[in-house]
Amino acid sequence: MGQVVLLSGGMDSAVCLALAVKKYNKENVIALAFGYGQKHASEIQNARNVANYFGVKIVIASVDTQIFQGSDSTLLQGNGPIEHKSYGEILKESGGGTVDTYVPFRNGLMLSQAAALAYSQELAEVSYGAHSDDAAGSAYPDCSPLFFGAMASAISAGTAGKITLIAPLIENNKAGVVKLGTDLNVPFELTRSCYETDSVSCGKCGTCRDRIRAFKENGLKDPIEYATQIDWE
Repeated sequence: MGQVVLLSGGMDSAVCLALAVKKYNKENVIALAFGYGQKHASEIQNARNVANYFGVKIVIASVDTQIFQGSDSTLLQGNGPIEHKSYGEILKESGGGTVDTYVPFRNGLMLSQAAALAYSQELAEVSYGAHSDDAAGSAYPDCSPLFFGAMASAISAGTAGKITLIAPLIENNKAGVVKLGTDLNVPFELTRSCYETDSVSCGKCGTCRDRIRAFKENGLKDPIEYATQIDWE
């Protein structure tokens, strides 16, 4: 028994890793991080830092960037600037649908490789950090309950029932993720959520704004540094 956890170096996946270690112990957990041509390639080092903290093995894999040729996702290198707006503002302006940082079927591609790794290592589960805020308004459709259910069925069928996909945060919003992670003593100071390339989080992109709001809703101050002044009161 054991689990493969998709680990991006962000808060959500760090909480998933903490849950996996609590359930199976560190010897039976593998973290899996990906390079896929993202602007914030530093997330791989963040993933290493989180994996090292928990004492788990980490595998660094990749998605061939040719897969995304023609995509206008601003999260990918060489594409336009990332919008410095909240996801709510972006969805309101666009009338719904995916946001500018959505990478086509990214979670599907990563989860397929995670299932293959879990099967090869004789681990029973694959976990990823989808939560309700990311799924809202189809901003990231590969975080939705519909996608999760379909992917769970596909992984089970494709591994003869040996691998179970779980999404332990799927009913939580971002504030709930912070609350759970705080209770689990997750090292949020080692995580980053920003989609920009700078080492210091911008505080202005959609994912930074979500993270800041989640800490505020818990009455907490985020332990990481931001390039902009944040009022934590």
